[in-house]
Amino acid sequence: MRSITLDIETTGLSFLEGHKIVEIGCVELLNNFPSGKTWQRYINPVREMPEEAFKIHGLSDEFLSNKPVFSEIIDDFLNFIKDSDLIIHNSKFDLPFINYELETNKRKGLDPKRNNVIDTLNLARKIHPGQSVSLDALSRRYKINIDRENHGALLDAEILAEVYLEMNGGRQQNINLTENINKTKENKNTQIFDYSKKIYEVTDQEKKKHQELLDFINNF
Repeated sequence: MRSITLDIETTGLSFLEGHKIVEIGCVELLNNFPSGKTWQRYINPVREMPEEAFKIHGLSDEFLSNKPVFSEIIDDFLNFIKDSDLIIHNSKFDLPFINYELETNKRKGLDPKRNNVIDTLNLARKIHPGQSVSLDALSRRYKINIDRENHGALLDAEILAEVYLEMNGGRQQNINLTENINKTKENKNTQIFDYSKKIYEVTDQEKKKHQELLDFINNF
């Protein structure tokens, strides 16, 4: 089973106000475990970066000025996420931004049902009701090391992969304890009954000496 943890960084909180995506980060999971394969792009928003947004992700106008615009990375992005579940922390924020860019470029938007979007924010609220379920809070809860000065889409997607892994039982989730116990029993049985089946015949002389030994013991 292939799935993708996905995160974005933007110039602001709403695409309706003209804000744009400036980074997309994706991490591939195979059977819920990171495969080591990632996908990340910085994107030129073709607009100025508000100071509030810069303080969050540290992506400046100068840094983004020579990066590709969204239309130039669409095919590569869609090819990476195709036929995979999408794991997003607060998909109500990320998906509208992504779909706005896709539809602006005359591409079909991502449908949460068709693409099977798993929102870890909603999942965390069910697992930890009444508690903080931000990505940072979940990282602390699950003792996931966060070494960063600013938010980054790829870094957050990597953290999300670890958080999602812990939500599904951690790195021990696929161990079949019953199967291991049965294997241990089989190994023990094999050791117990793995004896030599060679048959030794006793000679007449050995029988005579054995009888002499018994007579001596009985007469002692």
